[in-house]
Amino acid sequence: MSEAIISIQDLSKSFGDHEVLRKIDIDVYAGEIICIVGSSGSGKSTLLRCINRLERQTAGKIMYHGKEIRDVQREINEYRSKVGMVFQSFNLFENMTVLQNCMLCTRRVLHLSKEEAFDRAITHLKEVGMAPYINAKPFQLSGGQKQRVAIARSLCMNPEVLLFDEPTSALDPEMVGEVLNVMKELATTGLTMIIVTHEMAFARDVSTRTIFMDRGYVAEDAAPSELFSNPKNPRTREFLSRYLAG
Repeated sequence: MSEAIISIQDLSKSFGDHEVLRKIDIDVYAGEIICIVGSSGSGKSTLLRCINRLERQTAGKIMYHGKEIRDVQREINEYRSKVGMVFQSFNLFENMTVLQNCMLCTRRVLHLSKEEAFDRAITHLKEVGMAPYINAKPFQLSGGQKQRVAIARSLCMNPEVLLFDEPTSALDPEMVGEVLNVMKELATTGLTMIIVTHEMAFARDVSTRTIFMDRGYVAEDAAPSELFSNPKNPRTREFLSRYLAG
């Protein structure tokens, strides 16, 4: 097998005396769609924030193409330009238009020309169905539209890996589908994705690997066909029991 893009080795994270992540080992390979599921408080979002270096791990290593990401801001910034993140709360700049939100990082971080940044922004806004809204401000958009803009903004950086932290949890139920459909389309492009989600049907149908987390541990890591039809861990079975019964 080829080298992992991201390798998480013996990673732990504590907040004071509270241990949130415990000895996590995960290798992420090109083209994988990894969905991370589990109860609230199991450590899913904290793990994603550690992968993106928004949280500093208490112990362990995060490797990118075999090189450890150290606590050096220049290295972290370079790493984040390749490992993007889509947040549950959108994190758009309210004083900027949709187009400006999508052009900002490519201009400032990648130093693209205005024309290149514009072309890239339009390409990805079309991809998520938001090109007609380039002059709108975030307050003029629905939650689903904001999240699609946030996805387009991340895609503008041309990331090698894209992280999604419960991207539909802040949305009204009728808006969830439009965001999940965009993500399903992305999953067919070969982009490597790590997705924290409560959408079990999405995880079953889209992921190439599903990870179940429990109390800060990776309790089970398997193909979705295996995890959803024949979970090995008792806690996985308990967590999925209502879903499986349905």
